[in-house]
Amino acid sequence: MPDLVPPAPTPLVLVGCGLIARAYLQALARVPELQLCAFVDRDERASAALQATHTVPSFPTLEALWQAGLRPAAALVLTPPDTHEALSTWLLQHGVHVLCEKPLAPSIAAAERMLATARASQRRLMMGSKFRYTADVYKAHQLLDSGFCGETVLYENVFCSHVDMTQRWNAVAAHSGGGVLVDNGCHSVDLARFLLGPIARVQAQFGKRAQRIDVEDTARLLFTSQNGTLGSIDLSWSMHKETPAYVRIHGTRGTIEIGWQQSRCKATGTGEWQVFGNGYDKVAAFAAQLANFAAVLRDREAPVIDDADALASVVVVDCAYRSQREERWLPVPTGH
Repeated sequence: MPDLVPPAPTPLVLVGCGLIARAYLQALARVPELQLCAFVDRDERASAALQATHTVPSFPTLEALWQAGLRPAAALVLTPPDTHEALSTWLLQHGVHVLCEKPLAPSIAAAERMLATARASQRRLMMGSKFRYTADVYKAHQLLDSGFCGETVLYENVFCSHVDMTQRWNAVAAHSGGGVLVDNGCHSVDLARFLLGPIARVQAQFGKRAQRIDVEDTARLLFTSQNGTLGSIDLSWSMHKETPAYVRIHGTRGTIEIGWQQSRCKATGTGEWQVFGNGYDKVAAFAAQLANFAAVLRDREAPVIDDADALASVVVVDCAYRSQREERWLPVPTGH
């Protein structure tokens, strides 16, 4: 019997050479199924900095890439959210599968158009959201499914740390669609939905603005999941909330903590914590995300974050912003 020859790597273009691209490039080195073939960025200095360690050509636009005769099969879109629709749509319509960083789009309408284009083009569009791909989060999901916590009652998520946002596009609403609520809140919403299921209603509040930016730098999002769990999400770029665990889930039978350095759980009444994870590893999370993307393109796996998940993250955040403006709880459309 002849030796089975592994399929050739899928050629991938990286679109957007900002800070996050460096972590993605480290992750790509761990995923042999994907092979970097080019950079695309209007900022020549940004792409040149990456070319110092990755010898692939760089182009200012997707059109220039195409005119040069390169035909990647997949793309990684790492640009600001206001460009996601135009770039992803162009790629999909030219037969390229797309992994697009969160948030998928700054509006529900844009997200729906992107997903519709993917279906019409018969190409895959996936949203990137790294926390869903962390090993500890997956193990926590398994614990919940096993009934470790019994009925979940309270859910707490904290993403709060000092970050100077005065020179970053994330704090320019025209590019990002908002402030910390959309930027970090997308991760929070995806995490909550993965661990608890769909969200039923939300209410958001903004804190004192500590930085000279035009968007919210601190926010609190309260929610109720469809299974009745009460949730709180604290987000900030301007204060550090000291906590070793970024997610805590309290139930009738036990508690689960997902932490930065380790994750642990404790059954009610035992008094003893059991460690089940080694903490957060950003590059490993990106690598798992890229590996899932590559496997989906080869029909070997289902997407960890599917179309419904990607759209729901946009819908829930949109509802949260409306609830803040209207100063009331708002229902989330069924299924999100």
